Amino acid sequence: MLPYLLSWGLFASASLGNARQITSSTLLALGLFLTLLVGLREQVGGDWGNYLPYVERSIGLPFAEIFAADEPGYGLLNWIGANWGGGVYLVNTACGLVFSIGLLLFCRAQPRPWLALTLAFPYLVTVVAMGYSRQAVAIGLEMLALLALQRDRLLAFLAWIALAATFHRTVLVLLILPASTLSGSLRFSQLIRLGLVAGAAYGLYSAVIAPDIDYYVQGYIDTEYQSQGALIRVALCLLPALLYLPNRHLFLLTPDVQRIWSLISLLAIAAAVGLATVASSTAVDRLALYLIPLQIFVGSRLPDTFLLGIPPDNWNQLLILFSLAVLLVWLLFAGHSSLWLPYRNLLLPF
Repeated sequence: MLPYLLSWGLFASASLGNARQITSSTLLALGLFLTLLVGLREQVGGDWGNYLPYVERSIGLPFAEIFAADEPGYGLLNWIGANWGGGVYLVNTACGLVFSIGLLLFCRAQPRPWLALTLAFPYLVTVVAMGYSRQAVAIGLEMLALLALQRDRLLAFLAWIALAATFHRTVLVLLILPASTLSGSLRFSQLIRLGLVAGAAYGLYSAVIAPDIDYYVQGYIDTEYQSQGALIRVALCLLPALLYLPNRHLFLLTPDVQRIWSLISLLAIAAAVGLATVASSTAVDRLALYLIPLQIFVGSRLPDTFLLGIPPDNWNQLLILFSLAVLLVWLLFAGHSSLWLPYRNLLLPF
């Protein structure tokens, strides 16, 4: 458990200083650290055993068949690891690199980047990146897509989401987000924008989701498969949503950015309602994972809102303590945390 606490402490100690920037050299060092932490882990994570067959099936596989796989991006990494060397460690390291790039660039764009990293570490890094490799890559690319959407770069947003879908197709649910940037008066340019999003959504759905829709229905709904921990994951997204929506004017955002995060907050509330009403918690849980950036976005801005009359430094300290509580509660009491303990890495002598 010590490596997790020391890693968290690295970010927490920096966030106590209220640093508002991360230098390029520090960013590179953090990227290397996170990539190795996630990528070279040894038998750590709930899905560790599930990912080994991906590499084994790729040994001797003709290159052209990679693109017939369900998620060709992930298939390509496994083909390289299986046939060029490195195996699952190369795959995990590549996934860790992509995830780390997305996370660090997203956190650097927040007003308190070190606090953003502190909030991201307990669940997004520890549980998701070390447990769900494919979806972690999709979330890393999602964060790059969110940055593009906030800057009104629609084509870049669509490109990042399309790339993310080659690792986990459920990320396509985020194609709803550009609708939040449409204003009340639908001018011709906005109609073009809406048509572009709708066309891209339909094309990606037809190419990626539709061929295997029966698999998703049977796997997530018909079997009423229950995902342990879904309640905690959804609750961690619901809390920032409930803080943000009634107080969004305090966050001093541009109208478009405010609407984007308002829609994401509404999706978090919908996920909570869905968890109570949908037969399969896994279906809700898998989609709710893409709402985790809301925790980082809201949390890193919360101290500067003076919400409830609490000064910024006090908010900062409370959020750091909350992050530590999430990490400790998960490590000590989560049903499957034993699969993450002890932390092992190829670079560690023990």
